[in-house]
Amino acid sequence: MARAGLGPDWKCLFANDFDEKKAMSYRVNWGAGDLTVADIATISTGDVKGCADLAWASFPCQDLSLAGSYRGLRGARSNVFWSFWSLLAALKDVGRAPRMIALENVYGLLTSNGGSDFRTLVSALSGAGYRVGAMLVDAKHFVPQSRPRLFVLAVDEGIGIPNNLVGEPTQPWHPDALYGAYEGFSDQVKEKWLWWNVPRPPKRLIKLADIIEHDPTDVRWHAKEETARLLQMMTEVHRKKVKLAEQASRQSNTTIVGSLYRRMRNGLQRAEVRFDDVAGCLRTPRGGSSRLTLALIENGRTRTRLLAPREAARLMGLPDSYVLPQSYNQAYHLCGDGVAVPIVRMLAEQFFEPLAAACSTEEAAA
Repeated sequence: MARAGLGPDWKCLFANDFDEKKAMSYRVNWGAGDLTVADIATISTGDVKGCADLAWASFPCQDLSLAGSYRGLRGARSNVFWSFWSLLAALKDVGRAPRMIALENVYGLLTSNGGSDFRTLVSALSGAGYRVGAMLVDAKHFVPQSRPRLFVLAVDEGIGIPNNLVGEPTQPWHPDALYGAYEGFSDQVKEKWLWWNVPRPPKRLIKLADIIEHDPTDVRWHAKEETARLLQMMTEVHRKKVKLAEQASRQSNTTIVGSLYRRMRNGLQRAEVRFDDVAGCLRTPRGGSSRLTLALIENGRTRTRLLAPREAARLMGLPDSYVLPQSYNQAYHLCGDGVAVPIVRMLAEQFFEPLAAACSTEEAAA
């Protein structure tokens, strides 16, 4: 999805994942020429050709979240970052370090292990000769999905950064937690820190109802009994949301779409629903209980079903031409584990491409 967001003007020199199922999807959509399926820890500089303008990494987030008990970068999954970093360090030793680095992860990266993980990561980047900044971007500004993610952008300190790309910390891109993390940096790291000047959020034109299919072929509507069971799992607060939506649907003769997740609350499984034209964050569930469920209300009648794979892809900003795995679980996992395409495009337009152009100008002048 990072490649989809960068667009056709970017050439991929090297792509890597250890998951063969994801690799199959990559090959179908992009071809196999630049893809290496292997643990990043086994990749050497000889496997990576040329000198890239940008290295993008979205490393596993499980150990940075509540589900992973906040083990942080020391966790078995999230510590894959260090394997990625070792490869970049080796490329630097042979004079082929990327000019820019982009890292994407969950908001928990800011706070895991009392913030020490984020400080260590930024220190590693700045100590290797990069100027670094970060921002929190929620996909809801671009697609109807609530998906806040932290993006860390680093640029070689030898590249002249256009003045319009940096500024002062602003909301919602630079939350208090990020500023608090900055205050904990050493003076040396602060000297290399950048507050990226992120443009104002665009007005999102697409609503959740716009991406929903009334009769998808790969998922079925729940039986009345299953829908009733989901409603019974709700607290009175969420049942009231459904009742109000049903009333509004009858009065306006419109279709109202909400999203629903099942969660554990005080030892009980509860169904929680929202009707704000934004879906909850797509996840990579190991079981059916945490998959996103749709609640569609027409003429005061509520129906429910699982989100269809194509709908999940639309929530990530992928075009309908993007080929998804035929397996429901594989397609859902692919989307839930990805990065929102429009955010990557925004970052490319606002930062990567101007910085790459500045670098090319300086090389030509030299």
